[in-house]
Amino acid sequence: MYEANRNLLLFTLGAMRMLFAQETLPAQWIDPDTGHRVIRLSKEPGTASLYFHQNAYSADGKKLVVTNPHGIATINLATREIDQVVEGRVNVLVTGHKTGRIYYTREGAIFATDLDTHATQEVAKIPVQAGRGGAFAVNSDETMLVGIAADPEGKTAPRTPPPNGMGGRLEANWAAGTPKMLYTIDIKTGAVHKIYTENDWTNHLQLSPTDPHLIMFCHEGPWHYNDRVWTIRTDGTGLRLMHERTMNMEIAGHEFFSADGKTVWYDLQTPRSTVFWVAGVELATGHRTWYHLERNEWSVHFNISADGKLFAGDGGGPSSVAAHSPDGEALNPPGNGQWIYLFRPVMVKGSSFRDKKDLIDIGYFKSERLVNLAKHNYTLEPNVTFSPDMKWVVFRSNMLGPTHVFAVEIAKP
Repeated sequence: MYEANRNLLLFTLGAMRMLFAQETLPAQWIDPDTGHRVIRLSKEPGTASLYFHQNAYSADGKKLVVTNPHGIATINLATREIDQVVEGRVNVLVTGHKTGRIYYTREGAIFATDLDTHATQEVAKIPVQAGRGGAFAVNSDETMLVGIAADPEGKTAPRTPPPNGMGGRLEANWAAGTPKMLYTIDIKTGAVHKIYTENDWTNHLQLSPTDPHLIMFCHEGPWHYNDRVWTIRTDGTGLRLMHERTMNMEIAGHEFFSADGKTVWYDLQTPRSTVFWVAGVELATGHRTWYHLERNEWSVHFNISADGKLFAGDGGGPSSVAAHSPDGEALNPPGNGQWIYLFRPVMVKGSSFRDKKDLIDIGYFKSERLVNLAKHNYTLEPNVTFSPDMKWVVFRSNMLGPTHVFAVEIAKP
């Protein structure tokens, strides 16, 4: 009896401490360094927004999907009301562009749950031949799932690692040459089709927000040894490299679609840790546009507004690629890149006049700092997104201690 009462007392005290700590965190404030209003959208510690390229908004744009210690929840962007939509541990995929349902995997199957009614449907079983690992994505009209898995019929084709550890922490998986495959699942019939195989480290799976048959994926690994960004059709045709390296130590990655699905954007460095760009390629024409940004403005992830007129970045910590020389030496002084940024693209005068085919349009970003992340630990990536009404930049952060979801208002009060 004594032990039970003691445990109950400890539990109660712990809950009270957590509640008190939560109530002492500010709900909103004006960032003294930027003048922008910041709102804490979440109430429970451990709440996080999704990865930067995962669609996390309801079809009507009113709700934001987040994860918390209990599963999946939504936050009403106007009222900040929190609704627990899915209970239990799951792997979140994406919010469907057509229905707004949230797709996720649990216990060998893929489910979809309505954000308002919580009605849940098992969409498909994960194929046995695909194993239980790998990534999934949902196409824009929600008729098809695309997955990545080890190819059970493939053969390993290892590659020779670069000398002197130049491959970094991603080297081992990249050099392993494990056979991989892309496959589709027809949501209506359940039919499974293997559409593409390779021995590269297939990763970063996305589907176009507007074209239901366009897949984007990457060759993961040391970026300076990879032509990383690729697209392919859902029938396995049209394999296409989005950016081919032209110099040693050049890197391109953390790719994402524009909201209209017409352009693929990505972080580009020519070479790594030296000259920084956000680069885009127009899918229909192959035409390229590069926007230059300063070293301190480089961000772990970039994103674009629904109308394509604004970009955002989540900055980078002291261990980031922008805080080091091309040889990997830490810069001294280290710079100050720990901010949420807003970028307004500006074209260089005359850059769109082409006297020669296939020239790149060049511009630059006029940057504005939105939130000071000096107290943020970048082991947690902020993963910026624009709210559908384009009035807020949403991100996750541990700048107050526990992980929470925040929004910063683009217009100053």
